[in-house]
Amino acid sequence: MIRLDKEDGLWIATIDRPEKANSLTAEMLETLSEIAEAAVEARVLVLTGTGKVFSAGADLEATKAGLATSPLWERLSGALAALPCLTICALNGTIAGGAMGMALACDLRLSVPGAKVFYPVMKLGFLPQPSDPARLAALVGPARAKMILMAGAKVPVEEAQSWGLIDRIVEGDVLEEARVLAADTLAANPAHARAIKELIPSGVRVEKS
Repeated sequence: MIRLDKEDGLWIATIDRPEKANSLTAEMLETLSEIAEAAVEARVLVLTGTGKVFSAGADLEATKAGLATSPLWERLSGALAALPCLTICALNGTIAGGAMGMALACDLRLSVPGAKVFYPVMKLGFLPQPSDPARLAALVGPARAKMILMAGAKVPVEEAQSWGLIDRIVEGDVLEEARVLAADTLAANPAHARAIKELIPSGVRVEKS
């Protein structure tokens, strides 16, 4: 249900469970985490999905078994944030719940039109994953972070782009646009690309427990 394609230095990880809105099980999160940890060998890592939804977050049955509070979410987002390569989240549709963490941890976020972003932790009675609020607030500011996390706002990507949460809305093939944006980094010396990324502050301070 997680597919990994490698094209030289370009790694594309695809969530492929469209019949369940790409909802994530513990096994899928484990696989995504392993890919993110291994992607130190990649020059660019792209995350995307199949169907009309990027991911609905935790699988319902897995949530009942405790997945919503699993450390796997933080393991995944932490591994993505630590990568020295360029990371791109290519949203093929709506993103919800804990799946937001992987998008927030990426360097760039692209989306198809008409998608929504939301993180209904207040309604569901869970805390967000530890690093997600800081990354969200760094992108959109504290008030808008509260609008998403506390007021439960379902934000259209067109509005989310004006907030700084989405970097580009793509009318055509969102994965092809990710390839276009990856081209310069793929063509560069990996050490040069890493050095440039290190010069750019993330704006996120995550407290270590």
